[in-house]
Amino acid sequence: MRDLYRREFLQQAGLLSVLACLPPAVLAQIISKVPPTSPFNADSTAEQVTEGLDLAGKTYAITGANSGLGYETMRVLAMRGAHVIGIARTMQKAEEACAGIPGQTTPAFLDLADFESVVNCASMIRAMNIPLDGLICNAGIMALPERELVNGVEKQFVVNHLGHFILINQLMETVMAAPQGRFVILSSMAHRRAPDKGIQFGDLAFENSEYSAWTAYGHSKLANALCSLELARRLSGTSTTSNSVHPGVINTNLGRHMPWYMRWGGKLFGWAFMKSIEEGAATQTYVATSPGLVGVNGYYFVNCNPDPGDTPQMQDEAMARQLWEVSEELTRDYLPA
Repeated sequence: MRDLYRREFLQQAGLLSVLACLPPAVLAQIISKVPPTSPFNADSTAEQVTEGLDLAGKTYAITGANSGLGYETMRVLAMRGAHVIGIARTMQKAEEACAGIPGQTTPAFLDLADFESVVNCASMIRAMNIPLDGLICNAGIMALPERELVNGVEKQFVVNHLGHFILINQLMETVMAAPQGRFVILSSMAHRRAPDKGIQFGDLAFENSEYSAWTAYGHSKLANALCSLELARRLSGTSTTSNSVHPGVINTNLGRHMPWYMRWGGKLFGWAFMKSIEEGAATQTYVATSPGLVGVNGYYFVNCNPDPGDTPQMQDEAMARQLWEVSEELTRDYLPA
């Protein structure tokens, strides 16, 4: 099986090298938009999905790089030869994470709830004057037990969606400058926990309904998927793509706000239903790097393969467009002129 993976990736890498030489407009017109069926599944790891790839000369940026899935993704990308900009909530965390990984890494920091810090981080990355082959929006918070607001908006929506929305827009040209730049946005199967009507445009603070930690989290994860869907539409006709992913259920510090009994249950019995961190990082790493996904745009991936999602809102293009417009209004002071 390992030889099969290696042969497939070597063949795809050769194809990518040829396609990358074409002008972006030509590339966008000739490549297939339908994702191939991958040989990977829920048990595949980030190392396995990148086996045989040489990412030397490529640069990726990833948020939440100091722990969990972000750290593992950064480690594997660097191991395959990529330059990785590891972004964490403090420079100390970013520096410690990058120092612990062999390969070429650059620490950077931002607080997704502090929009000015997001702008400053993007400015630092742009000042490096190199294209980004991929921006992986990995960081997030989950299931805050009490409703918290940032600028009048529920905090999970702010951190998981709006902070990344600013970063995406600030680095849009930097990713589009790569031969085949990719935006990879972490959503979750928790999108099914979002309100029945989808994004609550009239109640982003959850003031008019009883606050639920999981409903608010699902709301933010639906926003992640819809943001990627609308971004993909806006990138149509270019060589740049956007896709969202569900990494799986993994026992990481993302669950630090969960009740103690759920955390202990995960530690004791998680082996029966949870992925390892190495497995959880596989889908986002695959979507960010696979030569077979050149030109694949606007999909939601689960276990390294496209998935329609569990709710009709996941493919609601009108809702996705409205979300983008509302997000622009909420963050206008922090977007590029």
